[in-house]
Amino acid sequence: MSRAQRLLDLIQVLRRHRHPVSGTTLAEATGVSLRTLYRDIETLKAEGAHIDGEAGVGYVLRPGFMLPPLMFSEEEIEALVLGSRWVHQRADRELANAAANVLAKIGAVLPKDLREALDDSGMLIAPGEPIAAGDAQLPKIRQAIRTERKIGISYRDKDGAATKRTIWPFAVGFFERARVVVAWCEMRDSFRHFRTDRILALTMADNRYPRRRLALMKEWREVQGIALDKKERT
Repeated sequence: MSRAQRLLDLIQVLRRHRHPVSGTTLAEATGVSLRTLYRDIETLKAEGAHIDGEAGVGYVLRPGFMLPPLMFSEEEIEALVLGSRWVHQRADRELANAAANVLAKIGAVLPKDLREALDDSGMLIAPGEPIAAGDAQLPKIRQAIRTERKIGISYRDKDGAATKRTIWPFAVGFFERARVVVAWCEMRDSFRHFRTDRILALTMADNRYPRRRLALMKEWREVQGIALDKKERT
């Protein structure tokens, strides 16, 4: 276990106890010797943790301590690497570059042992089928989603018929071989899905669409029979 992982585990154990807990109990819970446990407590104190107590008496963590920035567990590191590598390989160019930048920024401030885990991660993304075109439209679509703006599109359907529509985009689905905009279509007065490689032209409107994005997402999930999470049900 890395030192950073030990410190993270120790903080979590301390947070589970409102009253002083003995060094022996803490050492057993984190799988280290008492000597190592005492060193780790001093390290956390130096990082700003308000830990009251001493050997033979017990220790308690005062509320309010936040871990140092980017103190991740090994599993969290692997999740970050896996997700970033997937985005780098399967998303559009701007998101791919952003994913690479995220890993570089994280690596620049991680402790040495966790930085090595980031660089040497065995999490790999297998090559997939070629993705249909449409990258050029995605940055504007994401901006419209973030700002809840209407967009006008020229769209060609699977049969080759071209139409002009005004839509309210609120999500993008990244599938294995295509990217799909989920939106309310003013022409159809209902939810519709638009493949980005079939969008011939796109213009962003100045006005926002009249409903909130999260409300549209919730209604679309209900229509599609997609289970809502707890936050959306409240």
